[in-house]
Amino acid sequence: MSLHYPRLPLVMKAADPPAYMHPRQHEPLELTRLPRDAAAEAAERAVVVRAMRRRIAFDTKLANGAAVGFDRSIFSYSPGGVVGTAVRVARWKPLIVRAARGSGISPNLVEAMVFVESSGYRDAVGSGRRVGLLQLTPWSARSLGVRVSRRKARVLASARHRVDDRYRAVPSLRAAVRYLVHARHRLGRADLAVASYHLGVKNLVLATGGESVSFASLYFGAAPDRDGGAWRRLNRNGENARDYYWRVLAAQRVMRLYRHDRSALIYEDELQARKNSAEEVMHPHAVTPRFHRPLDLVRAWKRHTLKRIPSDTRATHIAFAGSFAQMAPKLRRSRRLYHGLRPSAERVLMFIGRRVHELSHSRRPLILTSAVRDDVYQRRLMRVNANAAHSYSIHTTGFAFDIARSYATRRQAAAFEYVLERLEALRVIAYIREAQAIHVAVARKVSPSLLRRLV
Repeated sequence: MSLHYPRLPLVMKAADPPAYMHPRQHEPLELTRLPRDAAAEAAERAVVVRAMRRRIAFDTKLANGAAVGFDRSIFSYSPGGVVGTAVRVARWKPLIVRAARGSGISPNLVEAMVFVESSGYRDAVGSGRRVGLLQLTPWSARSLGVRVSRRKARVLASARHRVDDRYRAVPSLRAAVRYLVHARHRLGRADLAVASYHLGVKNLVLATGGESVSFASLYFGAAPDRDGGAWRRLNRNGENARDYYWRVLAAQRVMRLYRHDRSALIYEDELQARKNSAEEVMHPHAVTPRFHRPLDLVRAWKRHTLKRIPSDTRATHIAFAGSFAQMAPKLRRSRRLYHGLRPSAERVLMFIGRRVHELSHSRRPLILTSAVRDDVYQRRLMRVNANAAHSYSIHTTGFAFDIARSYATRRQAAAFEYVLERLEALRVIAYIREAQAIHVAVARKVSPSLLRRLV
């Protein structure tokens, strides 16, 4: 028995398209759409998610660096010392927790705000008629439902907490939490809400363009030559308002150390007090290698521990001063022996020269007056330079350099100050204004990618 198969035409006719490719009036909209490639859609989503994660990680890195970078003021200006202030602030924690309960606002953030605003003093009086734990003004207190009677409070100073609720802890804390809830609702983020405590909600709405961006992105993404509108709004109320959120994070870090590692807090407080900057926190004397003799520098060059500072002024916008390495001939050494820095310090120096030139467009370079030294050189220098350190000099580690306070224009001086502040905000550097020069100490590790992305 033979089987007969139907004969097929040589040219196949195209199959009728599915119904959803030919929409009719009675068909729903969903049937008129072509199906999408699920794999391609998933790949697109994965790319977006990875980009978001990288951005969040980078913002977190910036915020953590700023929290450490701004702790100098917390250690230096806390009444009774940083530990004494932490003790006072910690006493208010139970009331802070109660005030923040159910609001979604972190009690640790509110506690850090108390640290920054009043150092834990309930009757603190600040500028602009600000008083209390959270330094509320009469207008802001009334708008948040706090009773204010300034005239009676001035007459009855001994009992002002009875007529002005800003001097009372619970109403003041609740008012601050209400403000943060309102600001977070307007701005979409808790970090922006805290920053708006001094910058203002409306000001930040205009600075962000109504978008829910992190304060780290806003702060480090704005510069005088890039996104100038946001930069002007951040600086509208002064640098204290601009840097307020970072000081709150620094205070939060101090309170965390106070509770969980008090010995580390005391040790850092001692390091902060030794110099006029945080350079010894970056490079503690006990653990940082130094160059004791010129022979140590010779060995460091052979081992590539040091990196030579380029002499091409047109490329680097950094020039050596005529007095650079002035003690070298007296030590019977070449000046070129001292023309170097540790790699991270050299990288930061090159960044400063390039960025200051971008901002100022000055033809005249910055003047480098000093870089690496050894202890023998340092002792010789102390005889002729009153500003030379008489104990532990960061120059002898290779992580420090000096730039003369001699500028071509005011614009160049302002650009240099801006770059220094931006680098210090990330704890990349710590610097001191000396009579004739700016002394800059650089952190042990500086990420090249961080400098590339920093404006």
